[in-house]
Amino acid sequence: MAQAIKRGILTGFSTSAYTASVLILEATSTQLTGVPIATHIDGTSAQVGALCAVLFFDEQNPTDAVVMAMYANGTSGVPTPPPGRVTFVTPTQQVTNSTINAGVTQTFTLTGTGGIVSGSLGVLFKAYFTAASVPAHLDLAAHSGDLSKTCSIGDLQTANGTLNGVGVLPLSSDGKIDIKANGANCTVNLFTYGYII
Repeated sequence: MAQAIKRGILTGFSTSAYTASVLILEATSTQLTGVPIATHIDGTSAQVGALCAVLFFDEQNPTDAVVMAMYANGTSGVPTPPPGRVTFVTPTQQVTNSTINAGVTQTFTLTGTGGIVSGSLGVLFKAYFTAASVPAHLDLAAHSGDLSKTCSIGDLQTANGTLNGVGVLPLSSDGKIDIKANGANCTVNLFTYGYII
């Protein structure tokens, strides 16, 4: 019983059965159907026309195989837009009652805690803040990103009131964000409950 890895072209993908149809390149007349597909591959990468690697656990038994990798076939099989997988995690408070003075930007690292993995492109977040004077708002962005063009929460119109916001926030390559307080000193709390990778 010899194992083998063969190249193929994906001709179909069933999300309900999590199986693929594959045309094996070494045997162009051989079309396999119902081949299990590795669970890290999803509909964003299992594009018809993409090249794939098929592992045969027993080279003599074409039903004992798994599609284990997908890759582009020239311009065919390239996901557009690129995949962005969202993973939900247990909500975790990442910033707790942090006072940020008006006009000041503070940096926080979000990866490595609360299930947010290194290499994440962004996070799903909830944040709220309070300020003793008004109007006040927060700007949030990836570390060293453009705070004026990413996320904002505010304007708070009542002194000592609280304002909530939720959204998707990009992360810098080292898993950091910047939060800037505008208009007044702000006491900030931020939770993460998912990430995009």
